[in-house]
Amino acid sequence: MNLCSGWRIWLALLLGMISASAHAEWVDRVVDGIMGTRITVEVWTDTAAQGNTAIDAVLAEMRRLDDSMSTYKSTSEVSRVNAQAAQHPVKITRELFDLLTQAVEFSRITHGAFDITYASVGFMYEFRKHERPDDKQIAAALPAVNYRHLILDAGQQTIRFSQSGVRIDLGGIAKGYAVDRGIAILQQRGITHALVTAGGDSRIIGDRFGKPWVVGIRHPDDASKVIAKIPLADTALSTSGDYERYFDENGTRYHHIIDPGTGKPASKVRSATIIASTALRTDGLSKTAFVLGPEAAMQIYNQLEDVDAILVTPEGKVLYSRGLESPSQQADK
Repeated sequence: MNLCSGWRIWLALLLGMISASAHAEWVDRVVDGIMGTRITVEVWTDTAAQGNTAIDAVLAEMRRLDDSMSTYKSTSEVSRVNAQAAQHPVKITRELFDLLTQAVEFSRITHGAFDITYASVGFMYEFRKHERPDDKQIAAALPAVNYRHLILDAGQQTIRFSQSGVRIDLGGIAKGYAVDRGIAILQQRGITHALVTAGGDSRIIGDRFGKPWVVGIRHPDDASKVIAKIPLADTALSTSGDYERYFDENGTRYHHIIDPGTGKPASKVRSATIIASTALRTDGLSKTAFVLGPEAAMQIYNQLEDVDAILVTPEGKVLYSRGLESPSQQADK
């Protein structure tokens, strides 16, 4: 091969690469109503057709999980557990068994602040209708709220409730799990740059080709304002706030994050943003500060190597975990 022909081959390959890159594009879609929230998927693919096919697969997976885990659907696997597990062990899928096992682990890590049995009281709140249980109803139902009531048998792959009145709700981790599943589907298709969001739970793979994704954390009282902007790549983030599902009554805000110890909305922070490796992890840890308070929650977050947090206190103060603090902030402590 002479030098001239070699240059022609190299030039042809370079032009081919440029041509292929020129056809690649961002493809995105926003869908409401899956898992009771807004789903956003954005992917970088060679063609719009490939991107839309990949997004279709992600949305199909989220609909499957909604059918399996929703407490609003009487035919779901979780509804079957709630209906039967107090009477006898219920055989469940490996997927649900593993997710319940993870939920129990989050309960242990957070000293019970995260507890899917909160639903034993939580089901009596109807935020759209501005309905809530009274103190007598809460007191009657509260003994059923304790993650230790969940008896998981790994050998038989069953769950049983240790007493009557226990209910579970995976709303605190199901969306994060669904986001992770969506990312896994995209990765299986060879996609290396993408964003999947379900409500306040997001996960990112890759970056925006040399630039990070920039995620804004909204002000608790004004959706048009942000309290912080965070550059991210290859990570997950969840934000929980008392402004998501709520109603105000006589100066008190009743919202969807329930304190397992009291059966009432937990209000020791206004919002909590968690950054970690998976959306399941960020989702499961984002409610902790509402129950334990910012200081106790930060102690937990700072002990977890892959976790960072941004908290907004009731007074409006913004707190950062150790990994997000500037050197000067750390020196002041």
